[in-house]
Amino acid sequence: MKYIRRILHTLFLLAAVNVLPLVCFLPVPAKLGCCAALFVLFLYVNIRPIAKTAPTKRIQRLAEGCELLCLFSVTATCSVVLQLAWLWRFRALVSLGVLLLDVAAAILLEAFVFWNGMLRIYCTSVQLGVKHRILAALCGWIPLVNLWYLWKIIRIAGDEVEFETQKQELDAIRAENEICRTKYPLLLVHGVFFRDFRYLNYWGRIPKELIRNGATIYYGQQQSAAAVEDSGKELAERIRQIVTETGCEKVNIIAHSKGGLDSRAAIAHWGMAPYVATLTTINTPHRGCIFAEYLLGKAPEALRQKVAETYNAALRKIGDPNPDFLAAVTGLTESACLARNEVTPDDPEVLYESVMSFCKKARHSRFPLNLTLPIVKHFDGLNDGLVSAESAKWGARFTLLRPPGKRGISHGDMVDLNRENIQGFDVREFYVKLVADLKSRGF
Repeated sequence: MKYIRRILHTLFLLAAVNVLPLVCFLPVPAKLGCCAALFVLFLYVNIRPIAKTAPTKRIQRLAEGCELLCLFSVTATCSVVLQLAWLWRFRALVSLGVLLLDVAAAILLEAFVFWNGMLRIYCTSVQLGVKHRILAALCGWIPLVNLWYLWKIIRIAGDEVEFETQKQELDAIRAENEICRTKYPLLLVHGVFFRDFRYLNYWGRIPKELIRNGATIYYGQQQSAAAVEDSGKELAERIRQIVTETGCEKVNIIAHSKGGLDSRAAIAHWGMAPYVATLTTINTPHRGCIFAEYLLGKAPEALRQKVAETYNAALRKIGDPNPDFLAAVTGLTESACLARNEVTPDDPEVLYESVMSFCKKARHSRFPLNLTLPIVKHFDGLNDGLVSAESAKWGARFTLLRPPGKRGISHGDMVDLNRENIQGFDVREFYVKLVADLKSRGF
């Protein structure tokens, strides 16, 4: 049915775009009626290019954009052939002015179809990103290259439609099971240099997916940059607040990057062990970063102070009461982490587990991690652009995620930083399974 509809829409558009020379031979009433009917069909195809309803309005608009660009690519190619045929066949029967008017009308109508589809995709696609949007605009001026990039855009957007539709359908099927409704609520703890903003979620699309599957979620809300002990104290206050206000008794912590170190400090040094059931660290440098220590040692004191002052001033303006850039960075060095491990024992009443990913090539890390990955590899070995795999091992169970195919899984990918659908690794589904596993074990 889908392909029959597409064929009909293609024929409708071709007729509407290339009809002028043919209707010239009809009586005036028939001519007007034919043009009116084809114009209505043209509008219908542009307003409702697909019949199937997508799970969300965004995906619906994205799917419609893909369909319109597919129709454009076919009808524009056919229209070029038809316009040449009209010029050859009717040049002696129809005035040149009519033929040129038909060419102008064809160009305008095809342009309408193109921009109708392109704007829908540009306004709704997440996976297209800034890079492809800019490159598409630049390639649009280069013959043949523009056609290749048009199909690239259609493929990217089409894959997004399929992926998100399957995701929504899966969630609809298992909604009643609430597989992420754990005994204790989840506390998501962010890493260094970020904050828990209301409208710019550090964890990307992950929290919404967990909530959709039954999870109750809270956020650490600690400062973006501070010494591990200071951040641990902030987290301890946050945990007390959650437990007091909700009566939940304990929380399950899922912490990314430095957030894992902050969480361990809250448990070991600020009395949070009775209130934490589990701690799962994601790409956390438990044994520090040799790379960070090297940079701090080589950077001139004036440069370090200048960077720190600039960062601290900027973060105060967006809510951090007392940011400390240098303390945060120093706390991630190998020597600082190894010394801290000596005085930060794991509590036997808390389940500690860890997860780590890595990248194979620098370009998989995205800017700016693509610049640091080879440097970190030189000092620390296998890494995600910032943290080495060896440094991330902690607790009773360690999971090393193997990148699918040639694609790596970077430090940012593990918190859905770029909102990117990675082929072979669904970050949202990874967290759903992680939390579902906690539930199955009684946490």
